[in-house]
Amino acid sequence: MDHRPGLHLAQKQAPNGTGHSFLHVDRASAIRIPGFKMFSGGTIPAGANPGQPTAQTPKQAPRGSGAGAGPETPEVAARPRPSRADHAQTMATQAKRPRVEVSRQGTVAGYGMVARESVQAGELLFVVPRAAILSPHTCSIGGLLERERGALQSQSGWVPLLLALLHELQAAASHWRPYFALWPELGHLEHPMFWPEEERRRLLQGTGVPEAVEKDLDSIRSEYHSIVLPFMEAHPDLFSLRVHSLELYLQLVALVMAYSFQEPLEEEEDEKEPNSPIMVPAADILNHLANHNANLEYSADCLRMVATQPIPKGHEIFNTYGQMANWQLIHMYGFVEPYPNNTDDTADIQMVTVREAALQGTKTEAERLLMYERWDFLCKLEMVGEEGAFVIGREEVLTEEELTTTLKVLCMPAEEFREFKDQDGGGDEKRGDGSLTITNIPKLKASWRQLLRNSILLTLQTYATDLKTDKDVLSNKEAYAKLSWREQQALQVRYGQKMILHQLLEMTS
Repeated sequence: MDHRPGLHLAQKQAPNGTGHSFLHVDRASAIRIPGFKMFSGGTIPAGANPGQPTAQTPKQAPRGSGAGAGPETPEVAARPRPSRADHAQTMATQAKRPRVEVSRQGTVAGYGMVARESVQAGELLFVVPRAAILSPHTCSIGGLLERERGALQSQSGWVPLLLALLHELQAAASHWRPYFALWPELGHLEHPMFWPEEERRRLLQGTGVPEAVEKDLDSIRSEYHSIVLPFMEAHPDLFSLRVHSLELYLQLVALVMAYSFQEPLEEEEDEKEPNSPIMVPAADILNHLANHNANLEYSADCLRMVATQPIPKGHEIFNTYGQMANWQLIHMYGFVEPYPNNTDDTADIQMVTVREAALQGTKTEAERLLMYERWDFLCKLEMVGEEGAFVIGREEVLTEEELTTTLKVLCMPAEEFREFKDQDGGGDEKRGDGSLTITNIPKLKASWRQLLRNSILLTLQTYATDLKTDKDVLSNKEAYAKLSWREQQALQVRYGQKMILHQLLEMTS
């Protein structure tokens, strides 16, 4: 799932999200979407051809709440927009035996989905038939997008879906208009890509988010001008000038980044490119928690939201968008989990920062040149990269092999390094260094611990504030309440990362 721009080297991968056993479809509990009608127990767009091909078996991917400013959806902006919660409430309560309902008190974006009755682990919450999924295959220009697939290839892999959305948004007779009414206002998304650059850098300095956003923006602009705009200009009958807008395209990218799901690959297909994202009505209403209580499961004819633990009546239902650190959540979805709730939170130590710390320990030009030689050898082994990072969780080092090898190579005696290099990094059966788990860090060789400690200290210097300053604000309810929403979210990101880094610092002393 890390094909999306901005996820850096060595970041922990999100889980498949394919769920456990497939449950029997309870057709009576299928959610009915406004403007859609029932067909063979499922929900399909009115007028759609039940025999048309649909997307293949899906898998869980990203979805959340978003960020930004810009023009309203074409044509929709001319009329009063019904609220997302009102439409979603209608959608949920139209089911014959609804297990869920929409709450305006959700934890993330002021809305969420709650259990209408007590639910046990393994019980079905709702069903989304495949014909109700918006994808390049199910949109009205699906045939054209398939024929032009070769010309629409991009680094993100999202261009076909984004073109489908651009077309359907301005198509007067689009079957997807009821679904679009459930969307958040595109001009009020909260992804950092829509924050002023000065604010983004000031609030998120050191977290890695500003750098990830800049890469995203460069990629999005390039993708729009080189692929999307030429395609729309080549088909003026399908795309009005109203959607020839980079700002609108940026907003739709943010929406797809936050609200889409992604088709899973079968185990034997692991070498293939990831599938394009898809939009799944109803499933994208659920908020995220690391300690989630529901999961999306997939079969050939539908997607099913299933409880993974008991959910009392009236309690919010939480999906998982993957094992996401707070910096990823704010970057991709526009929100974070307050400390200490996000058990998947991580802190990064940039790989080049470890190199810088190692170089600071050299005393002669010969030692300095040898350190660069060691680094180049690590690059050859594909253990490090100029833009990579070592990722540290609360209880584990997610890039254990990379960090262990780097500390070892940068700290070993010169003669030992020559022998190690001659063997291309092999012949190391007599390891004895132990695994690099969090609990084992105090047991590392003194030279390893010192290099790691110096790297942590350099990393902490990249933040604009120290841990005590952030902690003082977090522990003062009045001071915290005076912060803007963006300031609060950024503070949670910084504080969670610094807590992990300071834990490491204590272990290396």
